[in-house]
Amino acid sequence: MSATYSPSSTLPTSVDLDEMKASFEQHGYAVARGLFSQAEVEEIKINFARIAENGPIPGYFDKVSREESGNDPLLEFPRVMHPHRFDPVSRKNLVHPGVLTCLRELMQDDVLAAQSMFYYKPPGSRGQAMHQDNFYLLVEPQTCVAAWTAIDDADPDNGCMYLVADTAEEEIACPETANAAESFTTHFVPTPKGKKAVPCKMQAGDTLFFNGNSIHGSGPNRSKDRFRRSFICHYVPKSTQRISKHYLPLLTSEGLDVMIEANTGGGACGDSWQDGAYWEGGTH
Repeated sequence: MSATYSPSSTLPTSVDLDEMKASFEQHGYAVARGLFSQAEVEEIKINFARIAENGPIPGYFDKVSREESGNDPLLEFPRVMHPHRFDPVSRKNLVHPGVLTCLRELMQDDVLAAQSMFYYKPPGSRGQAMHQDNFYLLVEPQTCVAAWTAIDDADPDNGCMYLVADTAEEEIACPETANAAESFTTHFVPTPKGKKAVPCKMQAGDTLFFNGNSIHGSGPNRSKDRFRRSFICHYVPKSTQRISKHYLPLLTSEGLDVMIEANTGGGACGDSWQDGAYWEGGTH
């Protein structure tokens, strides 16, 4: 039987857990408006500006100089993978109390943290083609949940998130090949017939939660002078039995490392896929 959790009185009044739970159960996603305070957003923004200035950090943040980038802004400002493994600010916010409170209500279980990422997405950047996160995390027997926090206001002009509602029950698909002119990753999951991707406009400090099977992606940043920075984390229910080895160790809500069984299966594309596609994974 699932555990029952009481909503925290410390959440901002802008967050309606009942409304979020209804949206998550019906559509596969929900937004917590203003979950991160202005001070928390500013701390994250300043912290990753410092990381960008002082990088690269091999294996986590593999930037090149502007001269070496070939005019690809995502080579000069690539995503930061697993910053919680070297950065205290990221580790703290991976187990942000407000995020965990929302997740416990959405999952009806306690939570383990699996991944953190930071996307700079400067002007001129390509987006990320539609995909499903649990293709990469290989969580069993349930799925993962993403918490995507806007560090800048996000809209279609600067490359916001797009979600296909009511796809949380879709099977994990073996992806097709994405359009390289529009997506910086190569995987693409088509939108099911009769459904469409819709933009999720967000303000800095809002957090979007979505099911690991839900089909989603992001558009290109067509703005001239606006970054679309985001702090993105993935979580699993405490009852999870297996996950891809790339996400171990997991973190408890107290920030302690914990190990579970590494999933040795190859997922929807078979065993030949498993290791090479890890770096495709995540959320835009």
